[in-house]
Amino acid sequence: MRRFYTLSFLLLLLGTAFGVHAQDQIEHAWYTKDNKAKVQIYKAVDGKFYGKIIWLKEPLDKDGKPKTDTHNSDKAHKSDPLVGLLILKGFKKEGADKYVDGTIYDPKNGDTYSCTIHQNGNNLHVRGYIGFSLLGRTEDWVRAD
Repeated sequence: MRRFYTLSFLLLLLGTAFGVHAQDQIEHAWYTKDNKAKVQIYKAVDGKFYGKIIWLKEPLDKDGKPKTDTHNSDKAHKSDPLVGLLILKGFKKEGADKYVDGTIYDPKNGDTYSCTIHQNGNNLHVRGYIGFSLLGRTEDWVRAD
């Protein structure tokens, strides 16, 4: 019996050392409004949730080159590809299905907004806002995987 407890303890330590954690319900790929992009949401080492674009319905510009972050106010990032772009940052889980205190970046206009996310099964209600949550816009995203 002592061996069993020792082995269990060692496995627990190894799992912790290698960052093994139970997947949170939000850690999936999600289609944005109108299925124009897919965002992968993941939990980072800091315990917060982040999301990056992993797929675009139309990934290329008219010239056949990958779309870039042309509306970014930082000139150094205007040529960053949209695929791979981190658009959700710093969300903390609050309760069973709410994620708060994060931001969302909109590559269509280059602006960053405060954001909350509420999960309802295979749907996310993503609310970006300025100042107060009442002054904003909500998009519904659908689980892609």
